[in-house]
Amino acid sequence: MANARRSPNLPIQAFPTSPSSPQTLPSEAVLDALKMMLIGASLNEVLRTITRLIEAHSEGMLCSIFLLDEDGLHLRYGVAANLPQAYQAATDGVCIGPNVGSCGAAAYLRQPVFISDMLSHPNWEGFRDVVLQSGLRAAWSTPILSHDGKVLGTFCMYYREVRQPVMDEIQLIDYASRIAAIAIERKRAEEKLRQDEREFRQLIDFLPQHVLVLDKEGFLLQANQVMLDYNGHTLEEMQGAGTDERVKRDLHPDDLERVRDERRRGFSSRVPFEIEKRMLGKDGRYRWFLFRYKPLLNEQGGVTRWFATATDIDDRKRAEERMRNENLALREEIDRSSMYEEIVGSSNTLRVVLQHVAKVAPTDSTVLILGETGTGKELIARAIHKRSKRSAGAFIRVNCAAIPSSLIASELFGHEKGAFTGALQRRLGRFELADGGTIFLDEIGDLPADTQNALLRVLQEREFERVGGTQTIRVNVRVIAATNRDLGAAVASGSFREDLFYRLNVFPIDVPSLRERADDITLLVEYLVARSAKRAGKKIRHIEKATLDLFKAYTWPGNIRELQNVVERAVILCEGDTLSVDESWFKHDPPRSPRTTQSLPLSPLDQEREMIEAALRKSRGRIAGPFGAATKLGIPRQTLDSKIAALGIDKYRFKT
Repeated sequence: MANARRSPNLPIQAFPTSPSSPQTLPSEAVLDALKMMLIGASLNEVLRTITRLIEAHSEGMLCSIFLLDEDGLHLRYGVAANLPQAYQAATDGVCIGPNVGSCGAAAYLRQPVFISDMLSHPNWEGFRDVVLQSGLRAAWSTPILSHDGKVLGTFCMYYREVRQPVMDEIQLIDYASRIAAIAIERKRAEEKLRQDEREFRQLIDFLPQHVLVLDKEGFLLQANQVMLDYNGHTLEEMQGAGTDERVKRDLHPDDLERVRDERRRGFSSRVPFEIEKRMLGKDGRYRWFLFRYKPLLNEQGGVTRWFATATDIDDRKRAEERMRNENLALREEIDRSSMYEEIVGSSNTLRVVLQHVAKVAPTDSTVLILGETGTGKELIARAIHKRSKRSAGAFIRVNCAAIPSSLIASELFGHEKGAFTGALQRRLGRFELADGGTIFLDEIGDLPADTQNALLRVLQEREFERVGGTQTIRVNVRVIAATNRDLGAAVASGSFREDLFYRLNVFPIDVPSLRERADDITLLVEYLVARSAKRAGKKIRHIEKATLDLFKAYTWPGNIRELQNVVERAVILCEGDTLSVDESWFKHDPPRSPRTTQSLPLSPLDQEREMIEAALRKSRGRIAGPFGAATKLGIPRQTLDSKIAALGIDKYRFKT
């Protein structure tokens, strides 16, 4: 400091100009103070060393260091080893101000304040008695400032005689305040860092997830309290076990080999990875966790640390298990309801269907199930009902192709007494019976045009009238429809109402044919063999490899229904414990999709007549339905009826 500064109320005094040897801190002493900072000595020890260092420069000098409170208004002694106790007690906690002693004024004015005679100076008026009692006379104070100019405290030199500082002494006190500032700032930074670490650790411990820090080899370095509480081990116990031993101790035995392999591949990849595994808790139970690992890389791209979090996914895993169990229970329920098809398989196409079922079931949306005959469309409909909010209600099935067109309206909507010949009493229709539940309209593509109009009204308004009645009946019914026909083509040909199609096609589910889920054939065969053998009272333990190869090679135009028939036949004929089939049982015609229509030429008439009669012969005179002549020809039933009448064909002569 080039020139001495003064308090504003002090008279200007000239400092001696005679040359004197400059007083500086010995380099060894400075190094000692810095060494104490570096080795982690307490702030009090470092400040005490600084005051002793300064006091050693002048006989009779007493030094003190004040620290400014967090409120920025009061000074508290950081160190004052040699000051009289009475003086310390009177001045500790003094409020800073321009006229408050030397330290209070220096902290307030942010500049040195040198008072040569404390007894005569107005700044000490309130402390004159304790000053007199302590024998102190001169007080030279300078503020301790941080690197950004904030007041940290004050450094003060006291003498027991009236005395003015010379330039060397001013420089000495300046050096002392700078070293003190370094010590205070360093210690406060260290304390703040420790406090930040404590708060961060506390924050990590509050997280509901398990948090781990691993070294580059995967050895545990840190773990948060949530993980320690779950395991029931201390951090030292977790670390001391060693990675392999710890994994073996805490991991489910069934997951051990898989997790070891995934960890090894993950740690060698240097990219984030995930592992699902079951961890043992202190209660002796295993729970599923999803571990996510992320590497910390150095500038060269090498891994220095791995950070990991573990999220409890046990509820999700149990929900998945419950879903699998519910699916099994559903299949058993459908089996008890005389449904011979079972949802058996794990192919991707089947999983997609089951996912769609799970998503649409809780809603009340209309569902349209599409697929070839024998694929299990009704089973899917029952699964949707079973998982819906209406599962406690009725599930009413209607095969639209099996009911004569003249009776389909009465079957669906009921009729009043006398509505037509034979209507001897009122009869409730299927929609009324399904109120509060689900109605399944199978083979919806064969619904007559006039009934399509009534069904459209039910879908739109949820109301209808019985045949022969005038009272409007409201129902709360979920509609699920199914067909093996191409309704889009039927709409294009005019045999199916376009607006009804869009009402039904809210959530379409396409059930795959057995050809499209060939991966499930082995599982299906094993299941059907076991069930058929149980019903037949036989024990079949093996299936010939050649038989399985035949099952896999065949195209199954009749889908699961045909597969079940073949298996049942083989079980009946089986005389040992090994199942086999005859290759001659399988047709090798190329598969034909029921949606592929056969072209029906409009002329000449004799060719048209021949095709219609051939179709009637094959269907034994049946017009409608999946095995009817209309389906075989790929034309609407009404169109076929018109052509039969126009050509004068007697359809009854084909009935057997």
